[in-house]
Amino acid sequence: MELIQNTPDLSAYLAADEVIDHDHPRVRATAARLAADAADSYAYAQLAFEFVRDTIPHSQDSGDLRVTWRASDVLEQGTGVCYAKAHALAALLRAEDIPTALCYQRLADDDGDGHVVHGLVALRFNGAWHRQDPRGNKPGVDARFSLEGERLAWIPDPRSNEVDYPVLYAEPHPTVLSVLQAAPDRPSLWKTLPSAL
Repeated sequence: MELIQNTPDLSAYLAADEVIDHDHPRVRATAARLAADAADSYAYAQLAFEFVRDTIPHSQDSGDLRVTWRASDVLEQGTGVCYAKAHALAALLRAEDIPTALCYQRLADDDGDGHVVHGLVALRFNGAWHRQDPRGNKPGVDARFSLEGERLAWIPDPRSNEVDYPVLYAEPHPTVLSVLQAAPDRPSLWKTLPSAL
């Protein structure tokens, strides 16, 4: 699949905004702590990925009812769904000048009677985009950091009308952001998750 930037301006994938607020002191401090242990940008990207994947539980897995959407809040509260964790990873990567996009998949939902949009990121190294899924591993899910071929949590099955969306967004998709911001808690969010973009 060819990944497509929604804007040709690569600097848009380094920008800070209300959601990917890598200018926030908490994001800067976390990035600096991770960077201190990294020999280069590649090592930093892997450390940032593993930090978000492994130390910030997916709120569905942990049972946390809070809904986070701003990167600094995800880091402060230590919880988030896939979209929020993608926002946090994007902020940490952009904080160290690694162009990072938000991207999405359409997957069958857990009970198999519908679909849900899943969020992940793509980072740019050596002139190419590489998708990564910081959702968090659990039995049956084993996402890994890789620039040598994707190691995502899920591979969409076209027979089940699952889709890899090819567009790389510089900002969160408006549909995703609006449901995150409107949800008072995770059970409410689960009822309003988008089924397609």
